[in-house]
Amino acid sequence: MVAVFLAEGFEIVEALFPVDVLKRAGADVVTVGVQHKEVTSSCGIKVVADITIDNFNVENADMIVLPGGLPGTTNLEASEDVQKAIDFMNVNKRWIGAICAAPSILGKKGMLNGKRATAYPSFQRYLQGADICDGVVIDENIITACGAGVSMEFGLALTECIFDKNTAQKIKEEIQCRK
Repeated sequence: MVAVFLAEGFEIVEALFPVDVLKRAGADVVTVGVQHKEVTSSCGIKVVADITIDNFNVENADMIVLPGGLPGTTNLEASEDVQKAIDFMNVNKRWIGAICAAPSILGKKGMLNGKRATAYPSFQRYLQGADICDGVVIDENIITACGAGVSMEFGLALTECIFDKNTAQKIKEEIQCRK
């Protein structure tokens, strides 16, 4: 199961494009409302999450996804439950995806030290000890991406990690992704 955390002020394309791509590939994707079941994105669009974090069992997750956006990233970082889920996934070497400002959460926890990673440029300073890259980066169990403009590539990278390159390529062709 892939859990996509939705906190108040999340960036909508950074959350929902990966949801769409992963579902097209056949993944069991669950959106998790961090504060409430109805979550408002950074641009004011309301999304109803599948479950709230109270009903989320991290032990069932193969991957968690942390969309960026403000104050979405701040709200993710402030959640004790999200912090515990990140720690569990990292200790158990399960997939963690983070895009835009959200990789800063991992950086502040020291999880990117010695790894290649990226984030939105003004948040790269929080990627403590990381080799800063651009675009979408996969290093061990962590997938990071630099912002909303690479949401499609991010979703495809998550798909590749959960399934394989062929599945990601098939979805890429189906959605007419030219890049």
